[in-house]
Amino acid sequence: MTVVALLAEPPRPGHALPSLVDAGVCTAEAAATLYEAMVQDAVVTIARSGGDLLVNHPPAADFDDADIDPEAELRAVIEPVLDDPDVARFEVQVGSSESARVGNTITHLLKSEGVDTAAILRPEAPLAGRTAIDAAAMKLRSDPVVLGPAPGGRVYYAGFAEPIDFEDAFASPTVQTLTDRAVDAGLGVNFEAMQPLLKDAGDVEDFLPMLRARMRADGLVPEATASAVSEIGFAGE
Repeated sequence: MTVVALLAEPPRPGHALPSLVDAGVCTAEAAATLYEAMVQDAVVTIARSGGDLLVNHPPAADFDDADIDPEAELRAVIEPVLDDPDVARFEVQVGSSESARVGNTITHLLKSEGVDTAAILRPEAPLAGRTAIDAAAMKLRSDPVVLGPAPGGRVYYAGFAEPIDFEDAFASPTVQTLTDRAVDAGLGVNFEAMQPLLKDAGDVEDFLPMLRARMRADGLVPEATASAVSEIGFAGE
């Protein structure tokens, strides 16, 4: 069974989705509402898949707010949408960069805890549903590295059966950098279907048409995210 680490932050105005806010796409409050919804959809996706849910959050020291408790705030967001809140495990991220934090999480799970496969998932990819998570887990049985690419050379998912050299491994273009590191280590790489992220201003025009198409066709829709999008709207629509 794959342990899927959700890279999640507390959905606070001023912290959540800052690129959307800076570009005037939505307000800080709307960005927090949207990010909270995407986190909820992501934990439901992982919980309903064949994976084990690990909520991997930044330390309180990363925030200027003296009163912040990242784990407590994320528990308040996550537990109401889970049939069994106890399926969610929480751990603080360790490291000075994204590459270091992901690397420490994956390496710890594989080497110290002895899990067979470990992965990270970004909450900003709510269209990556349970089928994608389960399909990636199946591919990890034959390929030691499985990547879920996103536009702009990014990744929304990265799964590992063996650790790689994670130093600067998430440097852009991430999908290429991670592939290079895996191949350099003699590891096979497989890929999931590309999914849009909703993180930067340029992502809106990729993400919204796909979300609306699924809603129109009664496809698999991230319910909390769809509700938040309908509630807040976006500048320039």
